[in-house]
Amino acid sequence: MSGEQHATGDRVHKVEAWASHEIKRYLVMFVYLWVLLGLFVLNEAVILSHQGIDYRPHGFALINALVLAKVMLIAEDLNLGARLRSRPLIYPIVTEALLLSGLFIIFHIAEREILGLFHGESIAAAMPSIGGGGIKGLFCVAVILFVSLVPFFAFRRVSRELGPGRMRAMLLGAPVPAAHDG
Repeated sequence: MSGEQHATGDRVHKVEAWASHEIKRYLVMFVYLWVLLGLFVLNEAVILSHQGIDYRPHGFALINALVLAKVMLIAEDLNLGARLRSRPLIYPIVTEALLLSGLFIIFHIAEREILGLFHGESIAAAMPSIGGGGIKGLFCVAVILFVSLVPFFAFRRVSRELGPGRMRAMLLGAPVPAAHDG
């Protein structure tokens, strides 16, 4: 094998490893958000069923989880909490959960506005009724989102601090990957 073929093989291997890592990151975010949003939908369906309203938004949680996981991946890649790395872990955990909660609400509003405008509605008519409407509902949903995202970011930050594979080993009894000296 020539040097050029070896270099090309190394680049292909690096791209494959990067793609595999990114897909895993995306899938973890997607599953977490799908469960979270699915619980929101389930809660809304139960509440509305008590009022005799049949509510079945089957695709809501799935589609929004797909989109918001990508938003979350991009936000993480922007490294918004980088300047907080030297601070205790609680600072980047709370900051990331707060930023993503706000970002998710903004994306939800933007999505509804775009769909509404596409269907010929006015901006006011397309405005979603978050948490039942009003500032109280919006605040309540924002707080629930924030609290729901804290464990996700806490797990990721603590796992990163412990090192590759340590959290998995601690939780699942899996073997810890060998440390690389270098």
